[in-house]
Amino acid sequence: MIPEIGHFALILALAFACVQGVLPILGARVGSIMWMRSGQVTAIVQAVLVIIGFGALMRSFVVSDFTVVNVIENSNSLKPMLFKIAGTWGSHEGSLLLWILILTLFGAGVAKFGRNIPLALKARTLSVQAWITIGFLSFLLLTSNPFARVAVPPLDGNDLNPLLQDIGLAIHPPLLYIGYVGFSIVFSFAVAALIEGRVDPAWARIVRPWTLAAWLSLTAGITLGSWWAYYELGWGGWWFWDPVENVSFMQWLLGTALLHSAVVTEKRDTFKSWTILLAILTFSLSLLGTFIVRSGLLTSVHAFAVDPERGIYILGLLGVSIGGSLTLFAARANAMEPGGLFATVSRETGLMLNNLLLATATATVLFGTLYPLFLEMISGEKISVGPPFFNASFIPIMLPLVIIMGVGPFLSWKRADLPAVLARLKWIALLTFFVAVAVWYFQTKGPALAVLSIAAAVWLLLATLMQWADQIKLFRAPFSTSMRRARNLPRASYGMTLAHLGLAICIFGFVGSSAWKEDVIVFAEPGTDISIAGFDLRFVGTEKVQGPNYIADRATLIVAKSGEYVTTLFPERRYYPVAGSQTTESAIRQTIAGDLYASIAAPASENAKGKWTLRVLYEPLVNFIWFGAFIIVLGGLCSLSDRRLRVGAPQKTKMIEPIEAANA
Repeated sequence: MIPEIGHFALILALAFACVQGVLPILGARVGSIMWMRSGQVTAIVQAVLVIIGFGALMRSFVVSDFTVVNVIENSNSLKPMLFKIAGTWGSHEGSLLLWILILTLFGAGVAKFGRNIPLALKARTLSVQAWITIGFLSFLLLTSNPFARVAVPPLDGNDLNPLLQDIGLAIHPPLLYIGYVGFSIVFSFAVAALIEGRVDPAWARIVRPWTLAAWLSLTAGITLGSWWAYYELGWGGWWFWDPVENVSFMQWLLGTALLHSAVVTEKRDTFKSWTILLAILTFSLSLLGTFIVRSGLLTSVHAFAVDPERGIYILGLLGVSIGGSLTLFAARANAMEPGGLFATVSRETGLMLNNLLLATATATVLFGTLYPLFLEMISGEKISVGPPFFNASFIPIMLPLVIIMGVGPFLSWKRADLPAVLARLKWIALLTFFVAVAVWYFQTKGPALAVLSIAAAVWLLLATLMQWADQIKLFRAPFSTSMRRARNLPRASYGMTLAHLGLAICIFGFVGSSAWKEDVIVFAEPGTDISIAGFDLRFVGTEKVQGPNYIADRATLIVAKSGEYVTTLFPERRYYPVAGSQTTESAIRQTIAGDLYASIAAPASENAKGKWTLRVLYEPLVNFIWFGAFIIVLGGLCSLSDRRLRVGAPQKTKMIEPIEAANA
């Protein structure tokens, strides 16, 4: 009975979405306040109904209701409770329902908390959001019913993909989807503004917190997925330029450009066309990712479906959404006033270069991602575009961006004195040069791009700290004055500072773990010794271990350095009897300097019977990636908590000391 309630709730949600898609936008056109306000009610009702549907599906997984096809195919009675819950979104149908849930929650959020949004703009925005919901709800109900039943239920289920039975993958999809789908509301705001024919600083101020919330969650989701891939897959890497990884990363790149562009639109009433276009393209990449994952174009751990008919449906949604919005943009773009003027050397120019480089980087990744797929569809030829292409094309684009990020905050709006700015940064430039020389001296085997990347990270780190010090007049005013100025700095200013610092820290990890990684692979038997990065490891052997729904071969590796015991590592090779598949569980010794990483697998050679394929890596500075990403997320949360960015938040009235406001 519960699955039927969930199914019926989704049907009702579709009916309310149809009403919301028509009535509010008509009300905005004819000036009917009642019709416009109806969108707020229907948006909240929609969200409640989808929550009921999602809760019904989750309940089916929790109680192992094997009358539901989705539960049979993605769960098992022996599976730990956390992974039973995670199974709710571990399939095509469940993940699509999660997609729709987040879509409706963002619409309900605008309806409930967007108190300072003009009524007509809110009505049009909610109508556009409703049409997106109609597309995906109809797709779910017509082609991917998550509550389909079987007449004769089996005694047990087929289990969830073992690779997905991990705490990282239990949290990663919801976080990623909040970001992935969250840009839908920014898209809806952009289309509503085009329909209304007005884009101004007030609109940009409304859009910024929603953009920031989606970008923040996308950042956290991508980071968590990268961390999962690093410790779970046993490949010793944190990024593989997989097509689905690339789609979320491209959306992050354009979302970052959108954040900066919205700042310029809010503060200077310019970049309006650029901001609208970025809002459309950022969400378009979300739809593109949905098409790639669910169309059968690829087979990977990321793929939810291999049904071409479903892919055609999504392709139709993608064509209508992207084609319609871009057509509307083309019709209205010329009508947008150019806004404030600015000189060639100014903060606006710096942010324009920032956006152009981010857009170019996105286009580069898009080409590398789609070219093999298009080539295979046209000619049947299969090729692989991997790290060599992306590293050679993407890194040279990003290096100038990092340099500009260090200079940009020092530039004034409208007109800036570049020689004066560079003179202030000369000592940082000199220190960066010495660091680059030192890195080159100690790591002569590394590629030149690695040294340049480390130098760029040092430049960004020091320039960001100097910019913050200038804001509070550190060492140029009494310490008490500096502390008072620090307390009075807007949280959005701290958010920008933390985000830039976090990126600099991440770059250290990106470069160290990629350019100077050491890797050893051997056929090991008890007593085998391995030396790597100054560590000596001895393979003791393996033992059988029984898990809740798996059997594991657990290896024991004793680690020493300079004859002194360091630690013992226990990598595993797990076998899941129900799913009939195996996974690798790596063992990692983590330090700030780098990780000692070990994984085992059965040898491919028949002549190596009784031996194990043992892989040991040393990953210098890899933990800087997770620490830097945490700092970026912290910066995003700090900015999001700024009262100036919270839609509808009351303003404080007490006076504070005027300070040089920083760009968030």
